[in-house]
Amino acid sequence: MARPLLVWFRNDLRLHDHEPLSYALSEERPIIPLYCVDPRHFDTVWWDLPKTGPFRARFLLESLNDLRSSLEAKGSRLVVREGHPEDVIPQLVEQHDVAEVTCYEQLGTEERDVEDAVIDALEPTDADMAFFWGQTLYHIDDLPFPDPEALPDVFTPTRKKLEKQSSIREQYPTPDAVPPLPDGLDAGRIPSLSDLGFDHDGVPDERSVLPFKGGETRALDRVDEYIWRGDHLKRYKKTRNGLLGADYSSKFSAWLAHGCVSPRYIFDEVKRYERERTSNKSTYWMIFELIWRDFFAFIGWKYGDRLFHQSGPMNVQVDWTEHEPSFEAWASGTTGIPFVDANMRELNQTGFMSNRGRQNVASMLAKSLNIDWRRGAAYFEAKLVDYDVTSNWGNWAYNSGVGNDPRNRYFNIVKQAKRYDSDGNYVRHWLPELADVPDHYVHEPHTMSHEEQKEYNCVIGADYPEPIVNLEKTYERLRNG
Repeated sequence: MARPLLVWFRNDLRLHDHEPLSYALSEERPIIPLYCVDPRHFDTVWWDLPKTGPFRARFLLESLNDLRSSLEAKGSRLVVREGHPEDVIPQLVEQHDVAEVTCYEQLGTEERDVEDAVIDALEPTDADMAFFWGQTLYHIDDLPFPDPEALPDVFTPTRKKLEKQSSIREQYPTPDAVPPLPDGLDAGRIPSLSDLGFDHDGVPDERSVLPFKGGETRALDRVDEYIWRGDHLKRYKKTRNGLLGADYSSKFSAWLAHGCVSPRYIFDEVKRYERERTSNKSTYWMIFELIWRDFFAFIGWKYGDRLFHQSGPMNVQVDWTEHEPSFEAWASGTTGIPFVDANMRELNQTGFMSNRGRQNVASMLAKSLNIDWRRGAAYFEAKLVDYDVTSNWGNWAYNSGVGNDPRNRYFNIVKQAKRYDSDGNYVRHWLPELADVPDHYVHEPHTMSHEEQKEYNCVIGADYPEPIVNLEKTYERLRNG
């Protein structure tokens, strides 16, 4: 009997457009589809923050269950093991005489360390290892740059070169069938949240923009729901800075982060929409945002662990402060700045925050409070259901003045709030203590007189906090350099 191949699933929890699986199927051998539940993903890391919070853990487990169901429908089953891949994979290789291990390579430094550990652990065996690229819209081998050092440090020239000199590869087909597991191989049990040490069920607050159910099935349904059934794509550029509701933006990010949907699948659906319905600035902007995602992935490829340095990939030296009460107020959504607090409470209670919100709360922490930006990035890593290593850390560095933004800008948070939440509905949604505050005060409730505070049931310092910082003074400091 032919020796089996092992397909190691990681952040690629799908059957469509999956090159390692397609390669394994082309070899016409038995296949072992494997996912390792690595305990390091659930460790406590920087500043005693958990690496993975309950919302993302639930999404992951749902995605694994969905992948197992999909493989069962094709004649196979997902094998799940709890343990370090560098321990689990060599054991399966030895036990089942595996000829080759295939997987997508990843960009995070920790992820690459694990890949290296697996390679080393396979040295005593005669199993080969084959890596493939599938994290980005543009394939890394098709970049119009000869090596990482030639990649521009700014988005616009990168985008223009990609659009003019590169192209998007075709998707790999979804298999009709997958060979059954080798005889005697127990597929294993997918753990529960409690097995992983969580006492939270991972279900977001009912006020969440979406339930965010994990898995390829829901990912493809969400693409169809947003682009086709809801016909929202034609307005995407106009609505994408929204704050309330499921469809102001696509919300594809959680499924992209776990690889439940391929960026090329989304690209092809956008192109089909352009052919069959309309082509406009909004349809282009969806692809534009996928290229932004690629940009941060390639910046991670270029700079490696510098993405996690305090000085960021651009090696900018900043005299950061450490003020625990300010960080705790920021993290808990009790800064007294409603737009920041509402966004942080949404994050804490749902695992999600809009792109507009992410930029403003990052500006608050790194620019106005001058607190080490990496604390914010690590906090997002712990909380986000759509955490993606290069997108998260790249965007945080970008918004904190140590990344790929030559302007080194900051956000005027109240001005942003009045522009994007002019009626105050978003802040009232997450800050019920502001329910009776009129629109003209809702983003600066501390400016109400004491009589008005009592009239509108929001006494500052009792019902809602005093601002922890004078934003205008911080902007003056930033302007004066």
